[in-house]
Amino acid sequence: MEAARGCVGSVVRSLVSVGASVGAVTKQTLFPPLMPAGRPFRVSNASRSSRKGIVASSLQELISKTLEAFLISGIVTLVLEEDGTVVDTEEFFRSLDDNTHFMVLEKGQKWTQTRNGVAALRQKKKMGVANITFDLYKLNPKDFIGCLNIKATFYEIYSISYDIKCMGAKSVLRKLLQLMSHVAQITGQFLLYTGTYMLQLMGEYDEDGTCTRSRQE
Repeated sequence: MEAARGCVGSVVRSLVSVGASVGAVTKQTLFPPLMPAGRPFRVSNASRSSRKGIVASSLQELISKTLEAFLISGIVTLVLEEDGTVVDTEEFFRSLDDNTHFMVLEKGQKWTQTRNGVAALRQKKKMGVANITFDLYKLNPKDFIGCLNIKATFYEIYSISYDIKCMGAKSVLRKLLQLMSHVAQITGQFLLYTGTYMLQLMGEYDEDGTCTRSRQE
């Protein structure tokens, strides 16, 4: 009897473990973990002569897309453009705000301060009321206009940033054709109403002239 109970217990434990394994596999298959949403960033080369807009959800993805955007094949270092701080951990990357400016450095390259860095430091000491910057960039080379980032800073303490994503060339052309068609319809209706009104005026003038002549006769 005890042997039968032990056998039944082992069978039940086996079924429970198998059910748990199947449940875990089913959960991973039907409900895969959600990937974090991509965030917009700006990346420039060491000379700041080229700047790219890149959307990435992780540091590794940002590095991979940076290599593709700048056609780089090799080991690179990603730093903050403003002060040259190296970004090498995922935790530090996630703590950064959207639209952060990075600089990609290839082997042998070093971060350098901008030529007007001294002037920028002096200007920071002055307390201004508001500072508004406009930054136009493209996330895709095929974009017709690109994206516009508007950043407003008040009293150098509070900042507001807003991204305006413009449409591609096909969408812009489609909207333009729709607008032209609408304008053409309005113009046609206006000409039709104007012509009808002019015909009515000319008809009334002809009737008045005919009546006047008949009275004179």
